[in-house]
Amino acid sequence: MGARIGTTLVLHTWGSALTHHPHVHGIVPGGGLAPHTDRWVACKPGFFLPVRVLSRLFRRRFLEELQNAHRNGQLKFFGEHVDLADAKAFADWLVPMRQCEWIVYAKRPFSGPKQVLAYLSRYTHRVAIANSRLLALDDRGVTFRWKDYREHGRSRYKTMTLKTDEFMRRFLLHVLPSGFHRIRHYGLLANANRKNDIATARELLHQPAPTPPLAPADGNADRDCPRPTFVCRHCGAPMLVIETFARAQHIRGPPGPSAAP
Repeated sequence: MGARIGTTLVLHTWGSALTHHPHVHGIVPGGGLAPHTDRWVACKPGFFLPVRVLSRLFRRRFLEELQNAHRNGQLKFFGEHVDLADAKAFADWLVPMRQCEWIVYAKRPFSGPKQVLAYLSRYTHRVAIANSRLLALDDRGVTFRWKDYREHGRSRYKTMTLKTDEFMRRFLLHVLPSGFHRIRHYGLLANANRKNDIATARELLHQPAPTPPLAPADGNADRDCPRPTFVCRHCGAPMLVIETFARAQHIRGPPGPSAAP
């Protein structure tokens, strides 16, 4: 395109059954800023990137980095895959991977950018399973709801019971390492220059600037809006009470060491 584009990538590691399913959701604008930032370069109508070329490029880069990791001793193999620690065995294992087609799924959003952002926002600050999907914890293990995407209709919503240790193992697969960023921004959406780049893009596309929030006209405006009872100490946003738990009976602690048997 001859332009500097941008992208926002969100890592998503889980399936509905808490299986390990790492993939990345990406949002890319249909154009970018020219090298001299004097015009907006738009993609062709109905076309952004050659998907087949992108698929093969991704396949080559992925397998190259995988082989580099093996060469540098960064991969560990266990159980039935222990033979792959040998360099020749690993190279032979990669041969079919280079011959099959890899799929890079790119499409225009059906309902528009707002709906795409609303969908993606559900994965930015959540864990692998919501409390509403947990049904029971008993002697059999943990029972929860999950969605089988291979089926359609009512039959796709099912329940699954896992032993407690297996449930915790699956859940902990999706706890990111310390310092690992789930969301990354690149190009004209990178954090360093995002504010200026977006303002420039709006100007070149003849789009109005976002309306800033209205400031109170005088000191009496604060009296009409009651101050929130609870405020987040990190971001200052009001905290909403969604449920109140009634006071239960006090839990009695274990007897002290001096208590009689």
